[in-house]
Amino acid sequence: MNSDKILFVIACCFSVAFYAQQEEVISKEEAIRLALENNYGIKMAENEVEIAENNQGVLNLGYLPSVTGQAGADYDLNNRFTDPEEGEPLDQRGIESNAYRASINIDYTLFDGLGRYYNYQSLKQQYDLSELQARETIETTMLQLMTVYYEIARLSENMKVLEDVLETSQERVTRAQYQFEYGQQNNLAVLNAEVDVNNDSIALIEARQQLNNTKRDLNVLLNRQITDKEFEVDTTVSFIPQLQLESFVDEAEMNNVSLLQLEKNLNISEYDIKISKSGYLPTVGLNGSYGWNFNRSAATAFFPGSSQRSDGISGGVSLSWDLFDGGTTVTQVKNAKIRYENQELQKKQIELEVKRDIANALGNYENKLYIYRVQEENVATNRDNFERSEEQFNLGRITSIEFRQAQVNLLDAQTSLNLAKYDAKLAELELLQLTGQLLNIEL
Repeated sequence: MNSDKILFVIACCFSVAFYAQQEEVISKEEAIRLALENNYGIKMAENEVEIAENNQGVLNLGYLPSVTGQAGADYDLNNRFTDPEEGEPLDQRGIESNAYRASINIDYTLFDGLGRYYNYQSLKQQYDLSELQARETIETTMLQLMTVYYEIARLSENMKVLEDVLETSQERVTRAQYQFEYGQQNNLAVLNAEVDVNNDSIALIEARQQLNNTKRDLNVLLNRQITDKEFEVDTTVSFIPQLQLESFVDEAEMNNVSLLQLEKNLNISEYDIKISKSGYLPTVGLNGSYGWNFNRSAATAFFPGSSQRSDGISGGVSLSWDLFDGGTTVTQVKNAKIRYENQELQKKQIELEVKRDIANALGNYENKLYIYRVQEENVATNRDNFERSEEQFNLGRITSIEFRQAQVNLLDAQTSLNLAKYDAKLAELELLQLTGQLLNIEL
């Protein structure tokens, strides 16, 4: 790579750094707000909650009477004739008659074996269940969101590391060229330095592409246009104090969303048993109606035309009791009890699995947090080694290969530290999700 190309790469890197200062910074809080407002999965979950809320309303419970209106009209047009041989001839044409009727009917179930009441209680539990399902969707989306967000943060920090590496490599090229011009080095040192610049440039370009791809992933989660202007993210990371985390783990069974959903399913199954048992009891209903009728008949040879109108109110009480329905109710009750038993068994199974998952997540988090602390020490050691190697290289006491190795070691340590930091944070978020605290703490 000649000097013009090298200067071009450096200029591009400084341009990226300059424009990055002008870019929008999306904080964690802003990303969460946008996801809650715009994410399609969260919107659909909220719609399901609204449906459940409608279902538990009084309009869907059968507690209100049903009112129906009926109306009708009849029209007759007849002709009457008699055979002249059988008596006095009769010839009547266009005999019209009309009839009109209308009624309003009211039916109300006074008692249905408490089926409506238990159905109402079941629908309330289903509403609570839909809220828990929406919460689970939000938690899953938040975890996915922060995974992408912290990946952008990691790649952004890697970009800065790679830019520093490229700058150092470029300084090495310049130094090697000067030494070659003054006869202190052969051309091989210049070529080696330029090769390292090429490799560092490629690594920087690939990191930039990976960063752009991940930013598009975040835009999808936030329901932003893929072509929206560039942005940066907050790279600061803080961890929850150990004592607070331990209290979350201790209360996990009361807050884990999967266990809470199972509890609601148990309640629903219990009400299903009671709803089925309501078939053993009678149904008592009230009914009433108001009717209006009007009839008009045309005059005939034997009867004069007439008009009649009537209206009135009627009401009654009805009782219906299935003394034997062929065993349908008995079967429904038995099946409802079996479903309740299955819910209890499933709850016990999930409780064991949640305890296992929390233990695994806690161990994973502690392990990754330890790795992060070790990597911090590793970076400090490699930075000290690189600075010493740089001094020795400038004095000509070590070769360019040895200096390059120290540079690569520092690069690996810094990128490993970035990876360890965000891995530890994501492990913490996974643990918070299992303990039911993901939406209750500042991410």
